[in-house]
Amino acid sequence: MPTERLSMRQIREVLRLHHSVGMSQRAVARSLGLAQGTVSKYLNRTRRAGLTWPLPPELDDDVRLEDRLYPPPSDLPSDERPQPDWAVVHRELRRPSVTLMLLWEEYCDTTSDGFSYSWFCERYKEWTGRLKLTLRQVHVAGEKLFVDYSGHTMEVVDGLSGEVLSTQIFVAVLGASNYTYVEATLTQSLPDWISSHVRAFSFFGGVARQTVSDNLQAGITRACFHEPMVNRTYADLARHYGTAILPARPYHPKDKAKAEVGVQIVGRWILARLRNRRFFSLTALNEAIHALLADLNDRTLRGWGRSRRQLFDELDRPALIGLPDEPYEYAEWKRCRVNLDYHVEIAKHYYSVPHGLARQEVEARITARTVEIFLRGKRVASHLRSTLAHRPTTVAEHMPSSHRRYRDWTHERIRRDAAKVGPDADTLIEVILRSRPHPEQGFRSAIGILGLVKRYGAERVDAACARALLLNARSYKSVAAILKNGTDKTAAATQETAPVLFHSNIRGRGYYN
Repeated sequence: MPTERLSMRQIREVLRLHHSVGMSQRAVARSLGLAQGTVSKYLNRTRRAGLTWPLPPELDDDVRLEDRLYPPPSDLPSDERPQPDWAVVHRELRRPSVTLMLLWEEYCDTTSDGFSYSWFCERYKEWTGRLKLTLRQVHVAGEKLFVDYSGHTMEVVDGLSGEVLSTQIFVAVLGASNYTYVEATLTQSLPDWISSHVRAFSFFGGVARQTVSDNLQAGITRACFHEPMVNRTYADLARHYGTAILPARPYHPKDKAKAEVGVQIVGRWILARLRNRRFFSLTALNEAIHALLADLNDRTLRGWGRSRRQLFDELDRPALIGLPDEPYEYAEWKRCRVNLDYHVEIAKHYYSVPHGLARQEVEARITARTVEIFLRGKRVASHLRSTLAHRPTTVAEHMPSSHRRYRDWTHERIRRDAAKVGPDADTLIEVILRSRPHPEQGFRSAIGILGLVKRYGAERVDAACARALLLNARSYKSVAAILKNGTDKTAAATQETAPVLFHSNIRGRGYYN
């Protein structure tokens, strides 16, 4: 049942409040006790009638105003009235926020002999029914990018070994324009999967808001109907580019129909044309693919009258998210536990974290150049990546204060401080450093002996070192015991003579210079 028309007085009041007072449609509707849709309908009707506020003087009569707002139906037969361009309507619906109501109003603005909104919707439905089933789904511009690997492979011959390698074909298709990107990779592993996405985003010059992927093991850790789990590196890529990963449901290829059709088209128009050619490098294969890809994107689509490239320029390109300043750098994530020495092991190298995190579980983000350590999403350490096996990379701020003291000690400093104590202390410390497989292993003993000077004085420490040399006791504990028991004084009182230790088996101080 058609709704009752508003009186001309109410329509005049709607126009006055909206145009003269400047009230919004919602405020006008609330003031007059009308629905907001009713207010919008009459404002659009006056606009299509070419009326503005204040109304012209000749429309002071309600009858004349009604004639302008409600002209009599056209006498033209239906088949002679102007028909909308349904291909344009279908294409415009892919733009964000565009509706059939808006397109019908724009159609009415271009002709006075147009049809009603209900007729417009019915005819559009009939037109879409004649399209292929795969085109019935409406994809908003810039909303979705569909990615998948083709089931077909291409062969590359290694020019050195003659080995024949099977390459994988990566396909990416934008939903609104069908604009396509294709490339060949050696594997379907995570590094190749991520790198293909980076190059696809660069090719499009932007990123769709959602990336619809197959449940490939490299990208989807767990395929689940309700809660799929995305690989951490894949999620990191999505966060870098501002897109969302939307895995297709298992066993539901229609969720990624664009990718399925794109794979078929790539197979027919690109891979089939290259079937009789032989390639000796991955670069040569991709150059041939990209040459045919340009032809594919420039080919006119039947039923659209436009090519993929033209649709891309009109629809997807303006709606894509801009690329970040830097492309994504491939990174792997690894869970690891901090050792007691406040280091984590990554690729046989040890990287330090703050010592308070010992025994805790952390996550490491590993790139070709850096290693970053995270605790519950917060970065706690960052290092340049090292390839030296079984060696540590330690930041001084990560060490406890008791360990940090030893970090500044060197061979030169220890020898210099030992010489200040006395010749016997210098000799004993040199023997201690020489007797260890690695001189650094004797650092703690040497530093401990030098630390006794604060308590006993340099003279007594030097005498205790002389006593230790006589007893062949080459350790910090021996020197400390001699000082504690006072035997250094007894040795001085009896005027014991220190042995001469400089013979052919002693390298001497010059060995460490």
